[in-house]
Amino acid sequence: MTHQPPEHEVRTAGDRPSPPTSRDAVSRLTGVDVARGVAILGMFVAHLGDDGPGGRHDPEWFVVADGRSAALFALLAGVSLALANGRRVPPTGLALTRARVATFVRAAVLLVIGVVLVALGTPVLVILPAYAVMFALATPFLGLRRRWLLLGAGTAAVVSPTLILATTTPTADGRPSLLARFLGAADPVELPMDELVTGPYPALVYLAYVLLGLALGRSDLTRARTQAALVGAGAALATLGWGTSRLAQDALGTDASPLARRLVSAAAHDDSTLEVVGNWGSSLAVVGLLLLLTRPTTSAGRAIAAVLSPVAAAGAMSLSVYSVHIVAIAVLGNDVVWNPVSNGVLVTFVVVALVGAWLWRRLLGRGPLERLVRGAVEAVVPRA
Repeated sequence: MTHQPPEHEVRTAGDRPSPPTSRDAVSRLTGVDVARGVAILGMFVAHLGDDGPGGRHDPEWFVVADGRSAALFALLAGVSLALANGRRVPPTGLALTRARVATFVRAAVLLVIGVVLVALGTPVLVILPAYAVMFALATPFLGLRRRWLLLGAGTAAVVSPTLILATTTPTADGRPSLLARFLGAADPVELPMDELVTGPYPALVYLAYVLLGLALGRSDLTRARTQAALVGAGAALATLGWGTSRLAQDALGTDASPLARRLVSAAAHDDSTLEVVGNWGSSLAVVGLLLLLTRPTTSAGRAIAAVLSPVAAAGAMSLSVYSVHIVAIAVLGNDVVWNPVSNGVLVTFVVVALVGAWLWRRLLGRGPLERLVRGAVEAVVPRA
């Protein structure tokens, strides 16, 4: 989706146009596109990276992709919602109604695409159905200002993980979880097509990332001061989340109840409050750093943006790139995920994705699935 720059003020014929400000310098925030590309490549690593002895990543630093890529992807979904709907000024009235309808349409199309990708039967946990539910959950928040979005994100980060973990964790004496007993099922409970609670990306938890992204998109992301603040705040939140988790686990010891251990864990996909806070931190730091590095008002920023243009292209058409990589896995077979003999397949996927996205963006513009989503939205909500 192309983010339109703010319209210039109307000038009389005698006015001399002022030089462009940083806010007008570029129609897209390149750093946001690069960050989205990084999230997609992180998912490639999580799905296709080689595993060493004991199932550990090889190389071990690939572990940074686990959980954090999905969190960054969800946070950037919120940023995109803000950029597409008023940027710093929340829509109101008819514009807000149109924004909500358009978001529901996007969610519906994403859900259809996600269901198709799930039906391919790959061993990849496809995020798009949960992504669609996240968009739907975010629609009531589109008209809120930043402070209320931050409050909503904080509430979701505390309440959702606590309730989900409390109802899905077996008791210390070995009895099934509350949810399992209520449904007469076995733990861990996995309800078919449940993207809210028991799915691999529980949307009630991931809403915390989307709302923080919405708040971020309501900020002036073109200012260097804002970008630097994101890096600092991100580092602080990452330290708070993961550091507190480590200290709490050490304090609890091995005799703690299963629920207590889950509540203080910040491991990938544990979906605890502390994991959310840690992932908030890493996501904000990545976005802030990439915005700083690709500032269009400096020669260094323009040079770095040019070097990273393939990653930005992949991020700008992330839905297409993500979907094609799932289809490619289905064509090649499950062994590319379960039994990689090296990182050769991963490197091939990355190179093909970056080169293909860069060429497509240069020659054809918007990605194919991005065109599909935009066409569906415009069919229901024509441009004003």
